[in-house]
Amino acid sequence: MAQTTVEGVEGVLAKVGQHLGHSDWVEITQEQVDMFAEATHDHQWIHVDVERAKRESPFGGPIAHGYLTLSLVSALSGQIIEATGFRMGVNYGADKIRFMSPVPVGARVRASATLDEAKQFEGGVQMNLGITMEIEDQSKPAMVASILFRRYL
Repeated sequence: MAQTTVEGVEGVLAKVGQHLGHSDWVEITQEQVDMFAEATHDHQWIHVDVERAKRESPFGGPIAHGYLTLSLVSALSGQIIEATGFRMGVNYGADKIRFMSPVPVGARVRASATLDEAKQFEGGVQMNLGITMEIEDQSKPAMVASILFRRYL
């Protein structure tokens, strides 16, 4: 269940500037990283070669792809905000994405979201969520991003 529920366009607009909550913590596994590498054809050794990453990488072991971290935003943001009164919603894009820290395999991450902006358009509303992907027990986030979602009436 989402931490914040809003009803319709007016409910969305009323939350602009507010922190909406946090998702649950999610562990990043080597299996996830390997499956992401298969799906994206990105088999760089710092992600998929565990022994080499332990020996040669500056991170001490394999790390998640930055885009794997980004791809979790859709699922994790659903734990944070639920917008009711709409027939559908879509991911609309991103205005800014920065990968601030590597996510070691085995680490846990969670999303934190703020509704930075909302714009009504004919037939719905566009939400700009400020998303921070936190790494458990680390002060520097894995990622900060400005993610756009649209909800249609």
